[in-house]
Amino acid sequence: QLVESGGGLVQAGGSLRLSCAASGRTFNTYSMGWFRQAPGKEREFVATISWNGITTDYADPVKGRFTISRDNAGNTVFLQMNSLKPEDTAVYYCAASLTPTPRRASLYNYWGQGTQVTVSS
Repeated sequence: QLVESGGGLVQAGGSLRLSCAASGRTFNTYSMGWFRQAPGKEREFVATISWNGITTDYADPVKGRFTISRDNAGNTVFLQMNSLKPEDTAVYYCAASLTPTPRRASLYNYWGQGTQVTVSS
C-alpha cells in the first residue's frame, strides 16, 4: 500500500515536499516513481528512483526544479518540488515498480491514491 501526503496550495515560485509512505517489507526492492495528472490530461511521468537511490530520472519539464529521494529504512519516497509553476498543478501519484527506473506507467505494479498540488499564479 502506498499513501501520498504533502500536497496543497502554493504560490508560483514556492516549494512543496511530497511524501509517499509504503507498507510491506520489500520496499527496498522496488524502483519508485512519481506521476501527475492534470484535469483533462493523461497521467504523465515526473521522476523515478532506483531501489538503492543511486539512479534517478526526471521528465524534462521538472528537471532542475524537482528532486526525488528515498529513505529505505523508513519505507518512504519523497519529491521535493521547488520553483513551482501553475502548470505543475495536478494530482500527484507515487508508484512502485520491479522494473529498474521506468518512465512508462504500465510498468508500475502498485499505485497510491494521489495528492493534489495546486500552484496559483
